[in-house]
Amino acid sequence: MFDVEFDHILLDQHGPLAILTIDRQNQMNALNTEVLSEIAEALERVVEEASIEALIITGAGDKAFVAGADITQLVKLESAFQARDLSLSVQNIFQDLSQLPFPTVAVINGFALGGGLELALACDIRIASPKAKLGFPEVHLGLIPGYGGTQRLPRLIGAGRALDLLLTGRHVPADEALSMGLVNYVKDNPLEFAREYLQNMLTKGGPLSFGLIKEAVRRGMDSNFTDGLEIEADLFGLISTSMDAKEGAKAFLEKRKAVFRGE
Repeated sequence: MFDVEFDHILLDQHGPLAILTIDRQNQMNALNTEVLSEIAEALERVVEEASIEALIITGAGDKAFVAGADITQLVKLESAFQARDLSLSVQNIFQDLSQLPFPTVAVINGFALGGGLELALACDIRIASPKAKLGFPEVHLGLIPGYGGTQRLPRLIGAGRALDLLLTGRHVPADEALSMGLVNYVKDNPLEFAREYLQNMLTKGGPLSFGLIKEAVRRGMDSNFTDGLEIEADLFGLISTSMDAKEGAKAFLEKRKAVFRGE
């Protein structure tokens, strides 16, 4: 078990759940290089802690999840090469998040704009409060998203809806975000719901299943359908020989709750 406080984020553990809270409330929890570096370090610590089985990411306060990248740092970029390096480095952090071998949830308690929405899109599930606002306002700054938004968004909601958001830069309210599949749930207390949601998930599913389901979906989305089926078959074959799979089948036949060990 651990509780780690960085300069701009708090990482604490509640049983099998880790909660990462970004806390720059005076800047609407905007992402600067320091915050991004701390997120990267926090993800490493979460992976190293064997007792962690799921991760929640949220923002401190009730105004913003993350209201975007820190513009005061973006305006200091001096060359296309420097901007490209920043884009690639943040994309790598968000890729590490997306590839964690356990479920991840973004709890969107306010504005999730630009880089903040890109952070949320790197999570498996998004749970929003009714007052949440989501969008990509980069076009209003003469920019484009650089942390994965142009790639993750159309894969999630389709090219047409993605282009509507990306080209207009408009803020989407929570109910519309739900209807287009941008978020999975809208709840009055999204953090409490996320904790209950994950606890219920973890008590019923096997940890190996979570990781391989994520891998199958992720690799399949980057492949054609036929190759995706082969990826699924490979991973199905792999997990079918695990101790957890044998325990799951035995527990089903014996009409009892399975005890999974991640083996």
